[in-house]
Amino acid sequence: MKKIEAIIRKSKFDEVKEALHQIEVNFFSYWDVTGVGHEKQGHVYRGVSYSTSDIQRRFLSIVVSDPFLDITIDALIKSAYTGTIGDGKIFVSDVIESYRIRTGEKGSDALK
Repeated sequence: MKKIEAIIRKSKFDEVKEALHQIEVNFFSYWDVTGVGHEKQGHVYRGVSYSTSDIQRRFLSIVVSDPFLDITIDALIKSAYTGTIGDGKIFVSDVIESYRIRTGEKGSDALK
């Protein structure tokens, strides 16, 4: 099993969610987060300067069985892509075990 952590633009969340549902990844968690990016210039709107170094993003946490890893990453990349700086990052790590509290199932069975 693998844990996929993705940081994406908030504006792309609905597209990402739909892409995940289309490949039958129907359970994941997400949070609104703020981070610091590479872009250091500010923007001015109606005479007020706004810093763009603090970036509003959405953080997704997804656990999938090994066969779903590549298609899940592919769906994330395709649906979150804009081609400009700040599209996001994806991190993958190993999951040693998972358990379903209600039934006591473990491993990949707990993900279904």
